[in-house]
Amino acid sequence: CVVTSVNKMGFFAEAGPLQIFVSNHLIPEDYEYNAVGDPCYVLHDDDTQTLQERTEVRLRIVGTKMDQTEIFCIGTMKENYLGVISPPP
Repeated sequence: CVVTSVNKMGFFAEAGPLQIFVSNHLIPEDYEYNAVGDPCYVLHDDDTQTLQERTEVRLRIVGTKMDQTEIFCIGTMKENYLGVISPPP
């Protein structure tokens, strides 16, 4: 998935046609929101690992909602093997 926007409530990512929202409650506790400059989540131990727009992440979908034209998903990063895959280009 590719992160499309970040705010203090969490972030949105896209995986093909799916739009996925990950709440800040479903992001590991060692990530902290930083509103200075570009909004992002920064890993406490490692300032070089950030979660910001265009970052590739691995998520697990925990819920879906469908309407007539779109599918919305809720995702989590709070499990083993999930998280940042590569930083933005």
